[in-house]
Amino acid sequence: MRIVVTRTREQSAELARRLRELGHEVSVLPLVAIEPLDDGPIEVTGYDWVVVTSVNGAKELRRRMQGRPKRVAAIGRATAAAFGGADLVPAVSTQEGLLAELPRPAGRVLFAGAEGARRVLIDELGADFVPLYRTRELVPPEPPAGDLVVLASASAARVLGRTSAA
Repeated sequence: MRIVVTRTREQSAELARRLRELGHEVSVLPLVAIEPLDDGPIEVTGYDWVVVTSVNGAKELRRRMQGRPKRVAAIGRATAAAFGGADLVPAVSTQEGLLAELPRPAGRVLFAGAEGARRVLIDELGADFVPLYRTRELVPPEPPAGDLVVLASASAARVLGRTSAA
């Protein structure tokens, strides 16, 4: 089977290796690039919860973080691992899933994520928002050629949709 993996090269290496070990023909075609927005410190002291919703956001916050968060909520296990652990990882890896499991009242919350991230948690919790990175879409000249395309983000899905429709 020909499988196209659309994550960044760095993030796709392990998945591509495992798929090849299973006997698949794998090509890596990144449909997004991750660009940090700043290098300045982000103070997390004083927040009851710090929320991260992506591996990229978790790594970037960890790099720039000042102080120690009281509690961390991560949208999934990989995001929690990228941050170095979390106090809460919901059973359903969506903002809605995290919101359903976050104790109330949540107190003061910092949402650290992508520029243009969905605002479900921010709006519902009255959270402070710090954009850490932007996702730049990489539109290939032709649609990916394969039997299966692995999409790991909404941004990659949007690019694939535009590429396939063109």
